[in-house]
Amino acid sequence: MSVALTLTEPRPRKAAPRHLADLDLAGCQSVLSEIGQPAFRAKQLRQQYFGRHVGDASLMTDLPAAAREAIGEALLPQLLSPVRVDSCDDGRTVKAVWRLYDGALVESVIMAYPDRVTACVSSQAGCGMACPFCATGQGGLDRNLTTAEIVDQVVAAARLAEERGLGRLSNIVFMGMGEPLANWARLKSALHLITKPVPDGIGISARNVTVSTVGLVPTIKKLSEEGLPVRLAVSLHAPDDELRDELVPINTRWKVAEVLDAAWEYARVTKRRVSIEYAMIRDVNDQPWRADLLGKLLAGKLVHVNLIPLNPTPGSRWDASPKPVEAEFVRRLRAAGVSTTVRDTRGQEIDGACGQLAASVREAGTPGRAGAKPLGASGAED
Repeated sequence: MSVALTLTEPRPRKAAPRHLADLDLAGCQSVLSEIGQPAFRAKQLRQQYFGRHVGDASLMTDLPAAAREAIGEALLPQLLSPVRVDSCDDGRTVKAVWRLYDGALVESVIMAYPDRVTACVSSQAGCGMACPFCATGQGGLDRNLTTAEIVDQVVAAARLAEERGLGRLSNIVFMGMGEPLANWARLKSALHLITKPVPDGIGISARNVTVSTVGLVPTIKKLSEEGLPVRLAVSLHAPDDELRDELVPINTRWKVAEVLDAAWEYARVTKRRVSIEYAMIRDVNDQPWRADLLGKLLAGKLVHVNLIPLNPTPGSRWDASPKPVEAEFVRRLRAAGVSTTVRDTRGQEIDGACGQLAASVREAGTPGRAGAKPLGASGAED
């Protein structure tokens, strides 16, 4: 059963709790004044939250003990409740399912490499883009995440990475659940908070942040105008409109040429190389002629292709391309002068592609055990 493309945000079931990550410094000071606390505590809170990754006011020893509960209730409600946290790759990959204030589920992943620690975060609960080979897309869109819910995933990932001895969080990829550019206002705010220096933000370099999109052309243009040199990743998955209309339904609104034109303009404005994400699907988009067509479209551009071995969802008719087919696809792209790599599908022992772990939690109704099925396309950046 196919899911309809959804660009309109569903109405939230209830209002989100107020959180300091949804407020600027003046807003935090105003709330503190309302509960009888001095304005300077706002900088203390922001230093603890953004800089030290402490999200629980009761643990903030620079606050008066008698004031911590009131401050926590006013500005630091628990946004993410852990439902299930699995790890594999000798602990170097950690995938978490979080329950939000209204019961919605989202996922995030931490991946530790020798030279970096990356968090893959979600921008929506579910996704409205309806891509038929994607577990999240086939689940439909629940709602957009708030700015604070997005930022809190990054803070939680930084804290988890530190607690598990993985190192300092250095990279963020918006390749989790949801279409980031469909939640533009909150994404924009979150990007600024992620990249501003402590105590005004988390202090991660914008050059270490990647925003993935299926190709919302008007919003790619807005991102290029924002003045943040983040990397743009375009989930293309087919070089021709006939197939992409099926695989990526937003293509019925903005065709391949329009999406790529917006990407090249983004590269021109930001001077950042664009990533093209391409899930390799057996006998669907992996033909040699499609590799040649993709190479022709990308040749001479500031671009890199990430080929993604598809991680099929349970019961899906979609399957991964055989390795020889994948290798030939790579060879043809490189022969066209296009930089190409095959994505490292981290997490071979925990629940699969983006959306699968949350789906398994929903089906079971209870947290699962550590160690399950493979992690798929929500893994590493190039």
